[in-house]
Amino acid sequence: MKKNFRIATMAYLIWLGAMLGAVLYAGAVVAPVIFHSAQWLGADLLSHYQEGLIMTRNFVLLSYAVTLTILFVFLYEGYKYKMGERDKWTIAAAFVVIFTGAMFNWYYLPDIVTMQMAGEKMTQSQAFLATHKGSELDFKIFAVAILLLMVQNMRKACK
Repeated sequence: MKKNFRIATMAYLIWLGAMLGAVLYAGAVVAPVIFHSAQWLGADLLSHYQEGLIMTRNFVLLSYAVTLTILFVFLYEGYKYKMGERDKWTIAAAFVVIFTGAMFNWYYLPDIVTMQMAGEKMTQSQAFLATHKGSELDFKIFAVAILLLMVQNMRKACK
C-alpha cells in the first residue's frame, strides 16, 4: 500500500508541475504572442477582439486541465487528511487551488465567453474589463497555490 501511495504521490507532483507549467506558459508566452500578432505576422491581420477570441479558446481548452487538477487535489489531499496527515499550509493551499480553479472555470470563463459572444463592443465595457482583470488575478493566485502545494508535498515526500 505504501509503495502505491508513493507512486500516486509522484504522479500527483508531476501533474501539479505540468499544470503550473501550463498556467505559466499560457500567461507568459501564449498571451503575449497572440495579443501582439501584428509583430509576428508583419501586419495587422487580426483585431484585438479577434486575438481575444483566440486567447479565450486557449483558456477554454486549459480549463479541462484545471478541472482535472481540482479533482486530483480534492481526492489526494482529502485522502491524506483522512489518514491524519494534516498541516495548515497544505490544507490552505489545497483549498485555494480548488476555490480559484472553480472560480476560473465556472465563474470567470463563462462570463468572458458570454460577453465575447455579445460582440466587440461588449468586450470594451467596464464589466468585461473588470471580469477579465479578476480572472487574471484568480489565475495568478491559482498558480501560486499550486506551487505552494507542490513544495509542501515535496517537503513531506523527502522526509
